Amino acid sequence: MKKRLLLALSLAALPLLAPAQQLTVSAAASLTDAFKEIAPRFEAGRPGASLRFNFAASGVLLQQIAQGAPVDVFASADQETMNRGAERKLIAADTRRDFASNALVLIAPLQGTPAIAALTDLGRTEVRRIAVGKVASVPVGRYTQQALEAARLWAGLQPKLVFADNVRQVLDYVARGEVEAGFVYRSDAELLKDKLRIAMTVGGHAPVTYPAAVVADSRQAALARDFVNFLAGSEAQAILSKYGFGKP
Repeated sequence: MKKRLLLALSLAALPLLAPAQQLTVSAAASLTDAFKEIAPRFEAGRPGASLRFNFAASGVLLQQIAQGAPVDVFASADQETMNRGAERKLIAADTRRDFASNALVLIAPLQGTPAIAALTDLGRTEVRRIAVGKVASVPVGRYTQQALEAARLWAGLQPKLVFADNVRQVLDYVARGEVEAGFVYRSDAELLKDKLRIAMTVGGHAPVTYPAAVVADSRQAALARDFVNFLAGSEAQAILSKYGFGKP
């Protein structure tokens, strides 16, 4: 009788327990390390909530969302990709918010590469391969194209370009010495200071800013909005700064 009473009481209490809420966040590859550290801070203040991440090139992520992938928050490494999401009504436009900025840098392996200190050095015969992000889907690739076009170097460097699927792949190519140079964000370059060097900060491109927004078809819209707002708060901003990101 006592066991039945305890069981009845425990079953009666079940509706009072908060159901688990899983939030799926599709985020630009350059945000990988910072977002993994932000996750437990966000979850700590929201019992029952858990974050699941999908990191890739921003353009690839947007295409996945367009094809019906179950995503709640989209964080892009550029405004152009988010604009396309808004035009296609894939995001809730009123939730869109800039939360970070970055810088484009030219990097080279730490050892065994020709001296590179300026964009014009990329034209030297010793520089045979230059890693860049795919222009169609990787924001860092578009920033790179803008910078090289502004310097009137883009067309001439085409035979040397090695196109990568995302910014972290560019980073890997350079760190492993498979290319003589590459273009990444400063936050990425800071991760591998023991394997590469920053040759210069690159200008001549649109500002590198990161917007986030709730996906229009999110099943966790309230929690998703909460996460977007959390990114702009002091706790998340301190972590982003730690990984080399700037203020939005």
